[in-house]
Amino acid sequence: MHILFATSEAAPFSKTGGLADVCGALPKALSQLGHKATIVTPLYKCVREYFERSGERLTPLRGVALDVRVGAVVKGAGVRCAKLAGSDVDVYFIEHDDYFYRDGLYNYQGVDYGDNCERYSFFCRAVLELIAALELDVDVLHANDWQTGLLPVFLEAAYKSRSRFASEPASYFGVRPRLADPELPPNRFDKIKSVLTLHNMRHQGRFWRGAMELTGLDWSYFSYDKMEFYGQLNLLKSGIVFSDAITTVSPSYAQEIQTEAFGEKLQGVLQNRAADLTGILNGVDVDDWNPATDRFIAANYDVDTVLENKPKCKAALQEQLGLPVEARTPLFGVVSRFDEQKGLDLIADLAGEFIEKENAQFAILGSGDRALTDRFMALAARYPRNFAVRATFSVELSHQIEAGADVFLMPSRYEPCGLNQMYSLRYGTLPLVRDVGGLRDSVVNASDENIDAGIADGFIFYWGTADDMAKAMHWALHCYRRRPNDWAKMMKTAMSLDLSWEQSARKYAELYEKLIG
Repeated sequence: MHILFATSEAAPFSKTGGLADVCGALPKALSQLGHKATIVTPLYKCVREYFERSGERLTPLRGVALDVRVGAVVKGAGVRCAKLAGSDVDVYFIEHDDYFYRDGLYNYQGVDYGDNCERYSFFCRAVLELIAALELDVDVLHANDWQTGLLPVFLEAAYKSRSRFASEPASYFGVRPRLADPELPPNRFDKIKSVLTLHNMRHQGRFWRGAMELTGLDWSYFSYDKMEFYGQLNLLKSGIVFSDAITTVSPSYAQEIQTEAFGEKLQGVLQNRAADLTGILNGVDVDDWNPATDRFIAANYDVDTVLENKPKCKAALQEQLGLPVEARTPLFGVVSRFDEQKGLDLIADLAGEFIEKENAQFAILGSGDRALTDRFMALAARYPRNFAVRATFSVELSHQIEAGADVFLMPSRYEPCGLNQMYSLRYGTLPLVRDVGGLRDSVVNASDENIDAGIADGFIFYWGTADDMAKAMHWALHCYRRRPNDWAKMMKTAMSLDLSWEQSARKYAELYEKLIG
C-alpha cells in the first residue's frame, strides 16, 4: 500500500505538539512494515531553519510548479523534498512564502493568523495537485486535524469522477471533473480512500461563513449535514463528514468524543459516523526515549539495572534543581504545558499538604498559563527545599525528570492520548493519572489485585477532584515507602511493556487494508 500523510506539522521539521510526533513516527513505522509512506507538509520558516542547522539535504523539485486554486484565484506553489531521517519515507514540502514563511505555524504571540482558513485550504488543494503532478499511485490519503480537514472534501467533491454525496458529478467553480471514460486513462483519484485522524477535538478550525468562498466549493455543501456548524464553516467537521474512515489517538478517546462531555459539540456528527470511527493508541519513539541509551541522564539503565542506576538519576536531578539529595524522599515529576486541560491546578492545590505532611519533593517543567506559573513560583519561594519549577521547556531536563522522579503526575481533565505517561513507563517512573482518554488505555492501576497479578504499572484516580487525586497520591506514597518489593515489581512491569510505534502501525495497516479491500 501507498499511504500519503498530509499534515500541518511533522517532527523533526516543525512541531507545536503531539501531532508532529505522530506524523513523524507513524509513516516511518509503516515503512518498516513494508508499506510505502509519504509525508506532505508546508515549508515553514522553521523548516528552512531546521535544514540550515542540521545540514540535511532539502532539494527543490525542478520543473514541478503547482497551480493551486484558492477561491476564484489560482496561486503557484513550489515543492521541495527530503528523506525522513533513518527511513526511506519521502517528505514533500509545499512552498509558498506568503502563507508559510512566518515566525509561528498557526499564530504569533498567541494570536491566530487571520488567514488560516485560506492558508490551509491552499495547502489541502496543493496536496492533491502534487499527487496529480507527480502521478503518485496513492491508496490512502491520511489527513490530520482541522488543518487538513478539507482534504477529504476536495478529494470527494472535486477530484473524483463522481461524489458519493451527489447524484451528479461534483463541480469546482463550474468545472466538472472528468467522468470515467474507457478511452482515457483512469482517474487516479477514484481509488483513493481518505482517513482523518482526530488528535484533539478542542481545535476545530472554525471560521465565519464567508470563508466558504475560499474553498471554491458550491454553497450547497454549506449545510448542517456537511460543512456548516452553528452558522460557521467548520473544517474539522467537514473532514469527519467526508472522510471514508476516522481514527483518533486512543480507544477510550474514541468513545469519549461521542459524548457531550468530550465531543466539543460534534458528538452528534461522530455518533453518526460511529461505525467508521476507530481509536488506536499512539506509540512512542523507543530510540529517543530509552533509558539504556539516553544521553541526557546521569546513569543509563534497563529493566535489569533499574534498581541500581535509577537512584543515581534521582540524585543528579535533585542536585541540579537545588533540592536536598535524599534517596528515600519521594519525588513527584511533571513535564507539561501549563494549561487548564492538564489539571495542573490540582497539583498547585495539593503540593503544600504533601510537602508539609509527607516531606515530598516536586520537580516541575513547563510553560504557558500565567496564573498557574505564578502559583508554582510562589510554591517554589515558600518551599525551596521541596518544590522546584522551571518555567520553560528543555529537552534535556524533560528526560532527566522522567528518569529521576519516582512518580510522574498527569491529572489531565481530558487527554486524547498523552505521551509523557508512556515515557514514564519506559523509564520505570510510575505514572499517576486521571481516568481519561489515552491515560486510561496505557496505565494499569495499582490495586492489590493488579499488583498480585503482576500487571500494575501506575496509579489512577477517577473523579477529577483534588480530594480524589490526594487519595491516589497517598496510596502511591504508601506503596513507595511500605511496599518496596511491590514497587520494584511495578517498575519492572512498566519497563517491560511494548510501547513502540510498530504495534500502532500494524493496527493502522489493518485499517487501511480493510478500507481499500
